[in-house]
Amino acid sequence: MEIIEKSIEVLNDLVEINNDRIARFAHAVKDLGDNDLDIKALFQSLREESRYNVHELGLAVIKIGGEAEMDGSGSGTLHRMWLDVKATFSGHDRKSVLEECERGEDAIKKAYENALSPDNELSPELEQLIANQQTVIIAAHNQIKALRDSAA
Repeated sequence: MEIIEKSIEVLNDLVEINNDRIARFAHAVKDLGDNDLDIKALFQSLREESRYNVHELGLAVIKIGGEAEMDGSGSGTLHRMWLDVKATFSGHDRKSVLEECERGEDAIKKAYENALSPDNELSPELEQLIANQQTVIIAAHNQIKALRDSAA
C-alpha cells in the first residue's frame, strides 16, 4: 500500500507543477506585446500541453485508487507574485519574459527528473507516462532557451 501512496504523491506533485506552468504561461502571454505573437502562440500551445498532462496524470491517480489534487502549488503562486513584482521594475520585454519562463521550465524539468527517481518505485506504466511527458517538457525548455538566447 505504501508504494501506491508514494505513486499518488508523485503524480499529484506533477499535477501541481503542470498547473503552475499553465498559470505561468497565461501570465506571460498577458505580459507580451503585440510584436510577440510567435511567443504568445508557443506559450498557448505549451499551456494546452500542460492541461493534457494534468488530465493524463489525474486519470493515472484515479486508476491506482487515489484522488487527484488539481490545484497549483504554493510555490507556483509565489513565483507568479515574483513575476508581477519583477515586471513592475523591469518591464515586459521579450527577453525578460523568456528568462522567467525558462526558470519555470527548469523547475518542471527537475520535478520530472525527481519523479523518475528509482526511489519512487513507480510501476512501469507510470514510469512510461512520466517519461513521455518529460520528453516533451525537455523539448519545450530547449525551445524557450533558444528563443531567449536569440532575443535582443
